[in-house]
Amino acid sequence: MKKIINLKKRKLRTRKKIKTVAVKRYRISVFKSLKNISAQIIDDIDKKTLVSVSSIEKEIKATKKKKIETSVLIGEILAKRAAEKKITKVYFDRGAYKYHGRIKTFADSLRKNGMEF
Repeated sequence: MKKIINLKKRKLRTRKKIKTVAVKRYRISVFKSLKNISAQIIDDIDKKTLVSVSSIEKEIKATKKKKIETSVLIGEILAKRAAEKKITKVYFDRGAYKYHGRIKTFADSLRKNGMEF
């Protein structure tokens, strides 16, 4: 029970920090489960999702890679889709997840492919 409360606190704390700073930038929100990972770029002012990618998509699921490799692939695809919509500067919202493992490799993959945060 206490662990759930701490996760909610961490999520709200990071979201609050991002929303106070993020005025003219979009937000990358990340969700991970035990098997999959998904991310989306959100415009908080208009409350719309601009770009999204998930490991459940057919092209990504067909590659059958390990979870870390899938995170790198998801980062590359999201950066390409964002570049098509001319999005380069964003804020990274890790939610309740600690910045290590799959979340860190995802963020590094985004940086390598031209995203700034």
